[in-house]
Amino acid sequence: MASTPVAVRLTDPLKVRMRTLADQRRRPMHWLMREAIEQYVTREEQRESFRQEAMDTWRDYQITGLHVTSEEADAWLAELEVGNDVEPPACHV
Repeated sequence: MASTPVAVRLTDPLKVRMRTLADQRRRPMHWLMREAIEQYVTREEQRESFRQEAMDTWRDYQITGLHVTSEEADAWLAELEVGNDVEPPACHV
């Protein structure tokens, strides 16, 4: 996969920290930066996906009113926690 150079301005203290870490890991600084950006983007994509799923779920609830109570959810999760493969509780209005 082709890559394109990108300029990033770093404070001197951060650049020193990165150089130190790169030396300790025996990796070039650009590897550290690429790795950090990759991890950040992946984490933020996952966070956005979770947020979007929550918003979709909230909209569904507002439209249908279907839900389970916290007690029902807690009981179901407790069963799963002890290894019982049980069906989730049925949604209701």
